[in-house]
Amino acid sequence: MERVVGTVTRGIRCPIINEGDNIEQITVDSILKAAEVEGFEIQDRDIVSITESVVARAQGNYATLDQIAKDVKNKFGEDTIGIVFPILSRNRFANILRGIAKGAKKIVIMLSYPSDEVGNHLVDIDTLDEKGVNPWTDVLTEQQFRDNFGYIKHTFTGVDYIDFYKSLVSQYGVECEIIFSNSPKTILDYTKSVLACDIHTRERTKRHLKANGVEKVYSLDEILSESVDGSGYNREFGLLGSNKSTDDGVKLFPRDCQPIVEKIQKMFKEKTGKLVEVMIYGDGAFKDPAGKIWELADPVVSPAYTTGLDGVPNEVKLKYLADNHFSDLKGENLNNAIREFINNKEDDLVGTVETQGTTPRKLTDLIGSLSDLTSGSGDKGTPLVFIQGYFDNYTK
Repeated sequence: MERVVGTVTRGIRCPIINEGDNIEQITVDSILKAAEVEGFEIQDRDIVSITESVVARAQGNYATLDQIAKDVKNKFGEDTIGIVFPILSRNRFANILRGIAKGAKKIVIMLSYPSDEVGNHLVDIDTLDEKGVNPWTDVLTEQQFRDNFGYIKHTFTGVDYIDFYKSLVSQYGVECEIIFSNSPKTILDYTKSVLACDIHTRERTKRHLKANGVEKVYSLDEILSESVDGSGYNREFGLLGSNKSTDDGVKLFPRDCQPIVEKIQKMFKEKTGKLVEVMIYGDGAFKDPAGKIWELADPVVSPAYTTGLDGVPNEVKLKYLADNHFSDLKGENLNNAIREFINNKEDDLVGTVETQGTTPRKLTDLIGSLSDLTSGSGDKGTPLVFIQGYFDNYTK
């Protein structure tokens, strides 16, 4: 019978993962059980996606606020710390800020505006135009910001992040000043010791600071890059990708992930005879059209994946072929012509007219978005995602 279904994505339920659990065995067992119960078969080039959170939980990759504070104290001593370009997030940054505050004497927080780097807005850009404020040149104090824009709560969370972040620092008796600028060097008018808290632009920020006389500069990937008093750590990403676990701690991005995906792939091969691709995923990197949030607070979409997921799609646009190359054909003749074109397409179609309108992003970024939307961020209970038919095309 002709196949009439393309890509199929399933959220897979598994037990609640705790520290010390065998994440590889749980992943394989959960998917094999789902296949048995739901009646599907494991095939070559199926994809297993595992959310980073359960991997970090199994690793016990946690840290307390005191451990963050100690690392900050070791790096900055008694200096006033300039915190540059943090994202606006209760889950992602609030506990990090509290940890920094516990290790500081004074903090100056410099927020980018009208939004942070992932799209959380402090103020609407049209309001900047109305007030004659230029975010590329104008530096605002907290009072100037309030005079122009008043008190604005975040669209989704209902939080005024200016007051919220200031209150987190003040609860430890630490002096806190907030300013607004999009130029990294602005902070050097307040302190020469800076912690760059941006995610994807951190190297540029540090480069500008070093070119303008900073004396001490670190980024979040350099905080808890090594264990402090037995804490979790991440050599590559430090605190980047971490989020709130308890009121007094954070869960870090998982570390040493490549052996995990390779072991899971090997286990599936041994149990099913099929070569399954495996990846660990975090935020999916898609943009919300209403809130304008670019959903990528993790440093990467996928910290580890098997080799079959390397690269980008090599696809042609079916409607272009139908409207141009084969516009004189219809029915089965058209179908056959398109199938033949696909079967004989070149291995690298970048820049060709037939690919216009396709999505040549990294496979892991595309599959990460698909997985993130499937698993959700709440109580679905499906931290594993099983994808079939992703690499099929019209000829299969």
